[in-house]
Amino acid sequence: MSLPPTTAYDDACYLALKARDARFDGNFFTGVTSTGIYCRPVCRVRTPKRDNCRFFPHAALAEQAGFRPCLRCRPELAPGGGGAQVWSMQDASSILAQQAARLMDAAPGSPGQALGVATLAQRLGISDRHLRRIFEAQFGVSPLQYLQTRRLLCAKQLLTDTRLPASQVAQISGFASVRRFNAAFAEQYGLNPTQLRRNGPPSSAAGHSGIHLKLAYRPPYDVAAMLQFLARRQVQGTELVSLAPKSLCFAKTLSIHAGSQRTTGWLVAQFDDTRCRVDLTVSDSLAEVLPQVMAKVRALLDLDADPRAINQVLHSHFPNSDGLRLPGALDGFELAVRAVLGQQITVAAARTLCQRLVAQLGEPIQTPVAGLDRLFPSAETLATTSGEVLGQLGIVKQRQNAILALAHAVASGTLQLQPGADPDQTRAALQALPGIGDWTAQYICMRALHWPDAFPAGDVALHNALGVRQQPNPAQAALAAATAWQPWRSYAVIRAWANLSPPTSPVESRPITMT
Repeated sequence: MSLPPTTAYDDACYLALKARDARFDGNFFTGVTSTGIYCRPVCRVRTPKRDNCRFFPHAALAEQAGFRPCLRCRPELAPGGGGAQVWSMQDASSILAQQAARLMDAAPGSPGQALGVATLAQRLGISDRHLRRIFEAQFGVSPLQYLQTRRLLCAKQLLTDTRLPASQVAQISGFASVRRFNAAFAEQYGLNPTQLRRNGPPSSAAGHSGIHLKLAYRPPYDVAAMLQFLARRQVQGTELVSLAPKSLCFAKTLSIHAGSQRTTGWLVAQFDDTRCRVDLTVSDSLAEVLPQVMAKVRALLDLDADPRAINQVLHSHFPNSDGLRLPGALDGFELAVRAVLGQQITVAAARTLCQRLVAQLGEPIQTPVAGLDRLFPSAETLATTSGEVLGQLGIVKQRQNAILALAHAVASGTLQLQPGADPDQTRAALQALPGIGDWTAQYICMRALHWPDAFPAGDVALHNALGVRQQPNPAQAALAAATAWQPWRSYAVIRAWANLSPPTSPVESRPITMT
């Protein structure tokens, strides 16, 4: 393989490679011409010679150039390229291309139906031809090449980490048949899929049930702050948070819609801070939607964020908050309902209302996690619930109307509350519903869509944190202050909230136990 001329980018990548710097994990991959293998910058093998290295911003480019993924550092575990998504500073074509990539990252295949370029284009509201053009301009590969890489890497992770049959892995990863799966694997990686299981996948931790997976992130990451944020909002029965020093965990029940199918189950995410990793356990019932589950957990815990890019903009304003992340959501509809319940009341009061809603309308579910036994009510359930029932739970009329309108919009498919959805269109659609104003719409976009540049300018706590509460127009003053924080205003909001006085009472937490 002939090497292109050396660039400053290549030199910087090689320095990060020599240092095995986890801050750059997923931001580039190194192809080694002497072995034909590409690695993450954190790979523990001996550092190759500079002349033998080629650097690629994403895995699809490395595979297009003929390199195979390293079996030791496992490129499929790397966090996504979050630093490239400076959304509000890019043109519409770049944003569309990145939205397409996020959708492919989240769902390379779905039960019974593989994701295709035509489906992607339709979801984005553009033609196949336009999608191919803007995608190749942004990423240097076609959407089909990118999608094939995502499918293969997803399959590689499932084959390595789980005991799922190869035929099931092929289906989950989006391959139309086992024959095509085997052929693609052999052509791209020079391996038969079953060769990855030469030594067998790791046994279940401590004999616990479920499927065990690994998810990496880039440091710094303030794990305690993320879990405290979630703990203050946890709803009994549906989620649990442990802040125990040796058991930093988050557990939750969830349901996932994939086409016409609805799948329910549970998950436990445990942080391994020393390895910059989350060890994820997922119920066997969610096996068919594992790629979607992994993508949802990555969004919830903001595992794809690039702290270097964010801190470059925000560090001078929030010097002690470099490790803070943007909490997302496993279910956009659930987050939206909780946002409506939280309008103009405290976090504790909103949690109380939410617990009543779950106790009354949540579906029971059996899990091996003590205290985790209910699902949050689905959009379909709430859409058929009367305002009178909601009123008996202490929910006022205005919020009843907002919740019912949300439920109807999501159940009918006219409103998509997930990463990859267009934030401007989503915000407009939300504000067209009764009882939903700019604050609620911005908050939903910030967390359900995981939009990095949302800004709830009317938030009173934000006004207090920014010291603009006493100004004639605090919302306008907050917007003016936030101009310097684009395109990371959502992260600035999280950091501003964190700078407020901590709650007077500690967050109750106990270790999560599994039977």
